[in-house]
This record gives sequence, C-alpha cells and structure tokens, in this order.
Amino acid sequence: MNYHFIAIGGSAMHNLAIALHNKGEIITGSDDEIFEPSRSRLANLGLLPEKEGWYPEKITKSVDAIVLGMHAKKDNTELLKAEELGVPIYSYPEFLYNQTQLKKRAVIGGSHGKTSTTAMIMHVLKKCNTVFDYMVGAQLEGFDTMVDFSDKAEIAIFEGDEYLTSPIDPRPKFHLYKPHIGLITGIAWDHINVFPTFENYVEQFLIFANQIEEGGALIYFNEDEHLESIVKNCKRNITFIPYGTHLHEIVDGITYLNYQEEKVALKIFGRHNLQNLSGAKQVCLKLGLTEEEFYSAIQSFNGAAKRLQLLGQNKNLTVFQDFAHSPSKLKATIDAVKEQYPEKEIIACMELHTYSSLNKNFLCEYKGTMSKADKAIVFYSNHAIELKKLEKIDPKLVSDAFEKEGVMVFLENEQLKKKLFFMEFKNSILLLLSSGNFNGLNLKELTQSLLEKNKK
Repeated sequence: MNYHFIAIGGSAMHNLAIALHNKGEIITGSDDEIFEPSRSRLANLGLLPEKEGWYPEKITKSVDAIVLGMHAKKDNTELLKAEELGVPIYSYPEFLYNQTQLKKRAVIGGSHGKTSTTAMIMHVLKKCNTVFDYMVGAQLEGFDTMVDFSDKAEIAIFEGDEYLTSPIDPRPKFHLYKPHIGLITGIAWDHINVFPTFENYVEQFLIFANQIEEGGALIYFNEDEHLESIVKNCKRNITFIPYGTHLHEIVDGITYLNYQEEKVALKIFGRHNLQNLSGAKQVCLKLGLTEEEFYSAIQSFNGAAKRLQLLGQNKNLTVFQDFAHSPSKLKATIDAVKEQYPEKEIIACMELHTYSSLNKNFLCEYKGTMSKADKAIVFYSNHAIELKKLEKIDPKLVSDAFEKEGVMVFLENEQLKKKLFFMEFKNSILLLLSSGNFNGLNLKELTQSLLEKNKK
C-alpha cells in the first residue's frame, strides 16, 4: 500500500510511518516543521521529506490513503487535493481502528496514568511472549516504536487519548477505538480549550464507556467518584471491574507488593503507580494471563520515558524528570516521591506549558498540588503564552494560585538555571516536572552540572 502522511513529523505520526515502513508499505509524507528525534529517525529510513512545507502535487490517485495528523490545518493544500481526488483520508485513531477491526482491543483511558498503565500491560505481555499490536504515548524500553502491527497478533493495546482526533474530526481520539476491554484510570479536568466545563469533560468518558463492545468489560479506579457515576449511567451490557491501590509496603526505599505469602519487589514506586499496576493487572487477566505470570513479569518494569525517569544521582542529590504538568499528575508525582523518600528534601520544579495550565481561568486547579514539596519552583515563558495566543499572566497570580508558602516563580530559563545552580543540595531530590523542556533547557546537561557542583 502507498500511504501519504500529512504532518509526518509528529511524535505519534512518525512512529506510525516507521512501523508501516518496517512492514513493507510505501510511505511518503510532508510537514512544515520536523524536530528531533523525529527528523533523525525518519532520515535514517529514507522517509524524511526533501523539503519542509506542503506540496499538493504529491497527492495523486496512486496514493492509496492519507493519514492526517493533528498538526495540519483544515485548509492544508495537500488535504484539499486529497479531498478533491477522493483519496481515502484517515485520522491517526481511525487508521489504528481500521488495522485492528478483527482483533480484541484493550484501550486505556483517563486523565492521568494512561501511558504508564499501557506500558505496564505491554511489558507484561512481551515478557509472557504474547504477540500484540500496540500504540502508546511514550518511547518504551524494549520497543523500537510507539506503535506497531503484526499479522500474527490477535489483540491490540491502545493508549486512549481524549484530545481531538484531527483538524476535520472534533471527536476525542479514544471514541474511535470501540474496545472490548476499556480501562479508565481517573478523571481530572484537562484540555480546557476543548472541554470548557468539567461536566463536558466527564461526558467524554461516559461516551467512551458506552462504546465498549457488548459483552466486554470496563475496568475502573474505584476511588474516583466520577467513575462511579459513569458506571451507574453506562448503558452497555458489559462487566464492571473495579480496582484500587495495590497492597504494598516500603522497606529501605524499595516498594514491595503483597501477593499471597510473597513480597514482590518493584523498580517503580508511588501510590499512583500502584493504582496503575492494579488496573494493568486486571487488563492482563482479561486477556488470558495468570496472576503468577503478571507478578513475575511486572518486577522488571522500569517505567515509561519521562515518568519519574532518573537523570542522575550522587550522595547529595538525585534528579528525576517527569511528564507531570496537569494538577492531578503534579500532585500524584510529588506525593509519591515524598512517601518513598520521607527523610529527603524534595525540590519540585514544574513548568506551566500546556494551553490549560497557562490559562488564567484554570490556574486555581493547582491549589495545594505542591504542598508536599519542601521547596517549590514554577516556571513559565511568555513565548509559550504568545504561541498559544493567551493573555499574559502576572507572576503573583501564579504564586497565589498554588497557595504554597515560599513558591518561586521564574519566566526566564537562564534565571531558573542560575537559581538551581546556586542552591545547596544535601540529601535532596530535584524533580523536573514538565510536558515541555523549560523553553529549551538541556535537562541532562543541567543535571550533570548540578551533580558535579554538589558531589562533595
């Protein structure tokens, strides 16, 4: 098949292009900007467009289908040409569903934890030598791409994002997958630019639950009141499977699961991860694995990229990078680290980077999220605000919103870098928390400079 990708440079899009190329399909693509690591990965396989930009002459009747990325606009010239010629156009999630219509689909949704939960399921299935299709929102150890298909696979594991499908399809992505097994980790308001009220946001998860195939299962976190309401209002003939926080204990900085008479040591930690793990276990059981297989495999799970990822450590300082940026994710990550290392000083440095987090009307959602941190730092840049065409924010409005005594607010990354460099770290953990990169900071270089300065 000859597939053309409009906006091939996206994180998900370039991974799908690579996966199809590896299957022997013919891949072409366009984009008006392509950053690393997408650029190098596409170039290494001969898939990088010769020039950036949109070229409608690339769209001919020899193209079997278009895969349309979210980065493109409605008036994209290549999209208009494809519509004119009648070339089939698929959004990313439509394409995934099309490829897996005859397979058993498990879809992991929720405002937080869906990448980690999906990663756990994939790790366990791989350790148990199960062949499966997948799509996940992060690069995982042991997997070359974030999406893949196999003709031998009878099941598919998808991370279910609630953001919009494509420029011409305003449905949330996870409404298109029609799972046999659906999981919802929890609901906390996000994407205020798309879902202007919390009620509207919650409704998307009820729609998701009502699209589970008849006879399927909805697995849900039973400590979330909004999920209890969804279960009561779901109209499908399906099984409802609740889960909670896995029984565990922490000994000398290591988390152990309580399973029968055994203690199962983990490489990950935090209540949110123990909740994700419980949900992942229920999915694996529904897919036919045994409890013994699950517990044996999960011990070697290291976590997904940028999810409490260790950047470096010495006797005085440990530095973690985490994707946490929304209020629920931020609080869960800081609380987890404090619980795991109660004797250490926790310095939480987070970036307001998304449309929601930089919206004045949403800032109040961050109240109390950094309460467990010993020191709190918030960074945001006017450049990010300008790109999102939002109003500028007064730093005092930001510090007031967090209601954290002594919170420090920075708008320039060089000032932030300087502040961190001149801090004295002893028995400390520094958390770098963002879905971005602090307006271009090299976090690995920053970590090495801090470790070098605080090694004695």
